[in-house]
Amino acid sequence: MTTSLAGAPGYALDHCALGVRRVEDALPLLVDVLGGEEHEGGPGIGFQGGQWRFAGGGVIEVIEPTGPPGGFLHRFLERRGPGVHHVTFKVPRLREAADRARAFGYEIVGYHDAFPGWQECFLHPREAQGIVVQLAASDPAAAGDWGAGWRFPARAPGAPPPPAPARVLGPRLVARDEKAAARQWGELLGGAQTRSGDTLVFRWPGCGLRIAVDLDPGAREEGPVAVEVAARPGLVLPDGVVPVLGTRFVAVSEEDVDAA
Repeated sequence: MTTSLAGAPGYALDHCALGVRRVEDALPLLVDVLGGEEHEGGPGIGFQGGQWRFAGGGVIEVIEPTGPPGGFLHRFLERRGPGVHHVTFKVPRLREAADRARAFGYEIVGYHDAFPGWQECFLHPREAQGIVVQLAASDPAAAGDWGAGWRFPARAPGAPPPPAPARVLGPRLVARDEKAAARQWGELLGGAQTRSGDTLVFRWPGCGLRIAVDLDPGAREEGPVAVEVAARPGLVLPDGVVPVLGTRFVAVSEEDVDAA
């Protein structure tokens, strides 16, 4: 079968996922500081976790390992500790998305299409600029009772009401090669590209998240370096990496958001 490389594929950036040792470790930042609202949650193969939704529709997922040692998330945490694990793109049809990625020269791993409610495959980070890219086709009507029995972790007793949801913008990454970044996030995955200095920003129509890519030809490693949040009065983010999440959360002014 011949797969065309041209044209917008109609993909949507759905969420950014953090791999952690315990989902509840995310509550002090995602809920108490950023005001995230419970969205979806449940078990998967080798993990369980929840998603929080923010102003503008951005979603952050937090997953923790389950099952015996040796699973993908156990390996991730042993190798590098907590941090941004993947970004997920919803696609119209998984088989066509996988064929399209192969036509662009990517190896597909973890292809699963047996369950009609959720079908997925992945681009490996060694080929995808240092981050796992999940391609997923979902049918909520066929999901059945997925997530039944799983509950979001409870906040500390007596905790004050969380603030109004902040606007989470999405992950910021470093890439060495501008053409490779534009090819992956723009041509393959359908993002509309803008540029501000040495930063490329990719957006998808109707999506609450974006992906910002800093171009650094001399970077030792490619991949995620932070999660960006739109600045607002009263928002105070932790300095540096949040240890239990292995991730920096940085404030971006509205002027910078609109300029890129």
